[in-house]
Amino acid sequence: MNIGAHVRGGGTLIPSLKAGEEIGATSIQIFTQSPRTWKPSVYAPEVLDAFYEAQVAHPSVRHTFCHATYLINLGTPNPELLEKSQATLTHNLSVGRRMGAAGVVVHTGSHMGTGFEVALPQIATAYLRALDEADPAPAGVPECPLLIENTAGAGGTVGRSFEEIGAIIDACGRDERLKVCVDTQHLWASGFDFSTPEGADALVQSIDSSVGLERLTCFHLNDSLVDRGSNKDRHANIDEGTIGLEGLAALMGHPAMRDLPMILEVPGEKDGPRASDVADAERAWRRGVEIYAARATKN
Repeated sequence: MNIGAHVRGGGTLIPSLKAGEEIGATSIQIFTQSPRTWKPSVYAPEVLDAFYEAQVAHPSVRHTFCHATYLINLGTPNPELLEKSQATLTHNLSVGRRMGAAGVVVHTGSHMGTGFEVALPQIATAYLRALDEADPAPAGVPECPLLIENTAGAGGTVGRSFEEIGAIIDACGRDERLKVCVDTQHLWASGFDFSTPEGADALVQSIDSSVGLERLTCFHLNDSLVDRGSNKDRHANIDEGTIGLEGLAALMGHPAMRDLPMILEVPGEKDGPRASDVADAERAWRRGVEIYAARATKN
């Protein structure tokens, strides 16, 4: 079991490890710059090196993921916005590599009505440029991949299905530095029902056939304030939404998924995940393992 949480990074980033530890998270996710402004946070190399050393030595927090700025849009037909998005993603990845992050999660953006097929070559070029132009990780620091996150499916957003994400990866030549992060609320909002073992089996098959199960690196673990198929991005605390604890358990306990980091992005009491949210997620994970153990016995 590896239940994580999105926490605040702080000026030196190291306080984020303590914040995760305090609520019982075994992985964390942070923003390395404001998620809603273009201005990058500039860290001295020694700050990022110190974080990497602290992460490696930490007794309970096993992984740190970074989330790229929300403003990034690699599908935009606006050349100025595309260039800003490109530069920002490259910077976010440079920081993630230097600090030894397990991945930088990114929303691809929206084609703004031009259509996915029209935007696809531009998106692939942008991803490859970021991967090639970002500063390399220091010697001995593991590779930090870009993790493409699925979307809730509103408007012209890109990545609403694993087929779209798979098409992006294909257009990038199946580059091994591109991986996938699955957000449970976005998946639910886009219409995918994973709330039963059969539904979770179908999810595994869909991921494997479209992007390759080996690319699935982590989950964003969220209940949903809205109904399945609503195409709205609205996170809820575990068992306070339309998926429910049992529905999440069916996904969390699946043998192909249960050992992956599952990062809470829930509101808590409007200040992010709490220790009680981590405990609820752990309860859902245990319930999921029970479901599949009973299923194996029955079969």
